[in-house]
Amino acid sequence: MAQKLGFVGYGAMASRMGKRLADAGWEVLAFAPGHEPGEDAHDIRYLKTAAALAAEVHTILVSVPDDAALDQAASGEDGFLAGARSGSLLIDVSSVSPSASIALSRRGAAQELAVLDAPVSGSTPEAEQGKLVVLVGGAAADVERAQPIFSVIGARTVHAGAAGQGSTLKLVVNGIMGAGLAALAEAIGYGLAAGLDRDVLYGALDGAAILSPHHTRKLNAARDADFAPQFPTALMDKDMGLLLADANAAGMPAPTLAAAAQSLTLSHPAHDGDDYSALIGVMEHLAAKRR
Repeated sequence: MAQKLGFVGYGAMASRMGKRLADAGWEVLAFAPGHEPGEDAHDIRYLKTAAALAAEVHTILVSVPDDAALDQAASGEDGFLAGARSGSLLIDVSSVSPSASIALSRRGAAQELAVLDAPVSGSTPEAEQGKLVVLVGGAAADVERAQPIFSVIGARTVHAGAAGQGSTLKLVVNGIMGAGLAALAEAIGYGLAAGLDRDVLYGALDGAAILSPHHTRKLNAARDADFAPQFPTALMDKDMGLLLADANAAGMPAPTLAAAAQSLTLSHPAHDGDDYSALIGVMEHLAAKRR
């Protein structure tokens, strides 16, 4: 019999993970607010509530946008904690604060659930290809238990430490992504305002050793003004805010990351639903006004 697992939240990233798991032999169930119960065209069976889903499976994956959504999905008579069976494995792949991950771990432990915070590094292309990096916080035995799932959705698993440490590592990764993109966008804006030819500028930066593969991909998309949301601006803004709040709680100054977060907000509100690399387009627009 196919193993069952369920997703609470089934958006752009979760649906790609779910497809890979279904192709690998899992029976995938889902709960997504606003989605009617029943099977869809991809043979994914949707349940009416998160509690109903949790009652049918022994492995629950949660993929929601933020701390508030996580608490809402977990709590109340319709929440996944209400339906979860003792001994179930709960994997939260959401990008939330470390404190929210620790709180969920404690709530799960009180119900004898094995809880992992396991946010992923990568965007929709990596999710489609199974090339995500899974950043995990929780007990080593539970990470081993979840590894068959992680091996399908990702190319690499990093056990960061205890509960909350997966979420901490995700904020480190996204902080570097955000700061790097902000620097790239501002440098492009400067180059254009100072008179560089756009094709020359983009051509020189493409493949340059100074850019990561991630930022090179963003550069090439921006060249074509393609800001289709692989990682929406609103989610990057949320993660930068979580990072700065947690850095403050840790007593660690982060002035460069704070400045990058401010730069990234220049994309609001016109580009909240676009990829966060839309900041490059914003800087190009500002540069055009200065030539």
